[in-house]
Amino acid sequence: MWTPPQRIKHALPVVRSPSAEEAGQSRLFSPLSLRSGLSLRDRTWLPAMVPWRATDDGVVTDDVLDWYGRFADGAPAVIVVEATGIRDVPSGPLLRIGHDRFVPGLSRLVETVSRRSGGRTRLFVQLIDFLRIRRRPEPAKFFDRFLEITNDHKQKVGTEDEAEARRRLGAMSEAELVEVLSPRELEALRFGDRERVTDVHEPHIRELPRVLPGLFSDAAARAEAAGFDGVELHYAHAYTMASFLSRRNVRDDGYGGGRQGRVRLPLEVYRAVRARVGTSFTVGCRFLCDEIIHGGNRVEHAQYFGVEFARAGMDFLSLSTGGKFEDARQPKVGEAAYPYTGQSGYECMPTVISDERGPFARNVAKQAEVRAAVREAGFDTPIVVAGGIHAFDQAEGILARGEGDLIAAARQTLADPDWFEKLRRGRGEEIRRCLYTNYCEALDERHRAVTCQRWDRQGLDEPGLRTIDGGRRRLTAPRWDTR
Repeated sequence: MWTPPQRIKHALPVVRSPSAEEAGQSRLFSPLSLRSGLSLRDRTWLPAMVPWRATDDGVVTDDVLDWYGRFADGAPAVIVVEATGIRDVPSGPLLRIGHDRFVPGLSRLVETVSRRSGGRTRLFVQLIDFLRIRRRPEPAKFFDRFLEITNDHKQKVGTEDEAEARRRLGAMSEAELVEVLSPRELEALRFGDRERVTDVHEPHIRELPRVLPGLFSDAAARAEAAGFDGVELHYAHAYTMASFLSRRNVRDDGYGGGRQGRVRLPLEVYRAVRARVGTSFTVGCRFLCDEIIHGGNRVEHAQYFGVEFARAGMDFLSLSTGGKFEDARQPKVGEAAYPYTGQSGYECMPTVISDERGPFARNVAKQAEVRAAVREAGFDTPIVVAGGIHAFDQAEGILARGEGDLIAAARQTLADPDWFEKLRRGRGEEIRRCLYTNYCEALDERHRAVTCQRWDRQGLDEPGLRTIDGGRRRLTAPRWDTR
């Protein structure tokens, strides 16, 4: 992963543990009701993380149930289930919701979280669409099979024979290829071919605005049937809906260009979902306060989108940062580009190796600007803030200053699924703190089961423990002894 050139190593801040009485009177542990009428016990939120525990067909497994059940033990107000695919297409060990056959497994997940949290945790599922990305090819394979040879190629290499053109291209140096291949062809060679929402010459890309509202609304209806309390529409990071919102979306069919065109499909998707589910079913979205990449959205664009989403009636807005393909590190041959390896990926998940600003609540100020714009427009839509939040006073300060309404913490909750409950009970000194080294993110990049370095080698002899890597890593955090 990219790191700031300063490479300053930040120590974990000294934190204070509140008493149970103080916690009970705090903003963090005060209730909140969403526009849908759903009541949240407090302001604690576990955002979506992909744990790589589903079957290759996208079905819920016992490991998936254990993963979410363990978080439910700590009873956050909301758990958002990982990015779950809305299409009925192969996508590896990621959860899917693109067909009715996935509903029974998802219903088991809902029941598990309800039981393990004692009914205290609300459960949303994050709905995602993504376009095709191919692995970086072997150069010989790229020139022999993948590259579509054109007359321009033949002219530049001096032959009319396609096979000979492929041979000559394969023998060229990097500098020569720069003169012969187009920028997209060079990218396909160096990174792997990746579809974009601007590839409107492809019929299936051109038709996305017609197809996606139905796919998202069908998925939301399945989520409601499975018993979820709501859905989070995934409009963030490197994926389809975020790409429609991006300033780099130059489609000229009314779904790109200016801000109104770029927000058009996300609003149409939301309205299709809202029309399909019950009025008490929660529908919100996650989007970016800053894309970070050159030519991408900045805070002022996020402010506009936030206001439009609030005006449309979304029940919550959850904010993230970066995580884009455009600045991703070149993958190894045989691997796919990973959108959290460049600067935009770092800003999404900053580590203790940082610049002067450090990693803790690094992007909350930008998220607060989006909230301020929503409030100035006259909407009280709750804003979920995230990024390096790990302590009571830090979270309480964010709420007191009006920078956010709900506090999301992924890595800290992965390190200690009980940390919110420990704060509630006045036992914060027992919290297992995240080290912010991104050990978990490195596993995700390699599509390996995500765990935490703070606990995955502990207590491996625990009876009945589910493990991986030949018994060398446990899959869930040790249980908290509440005595």
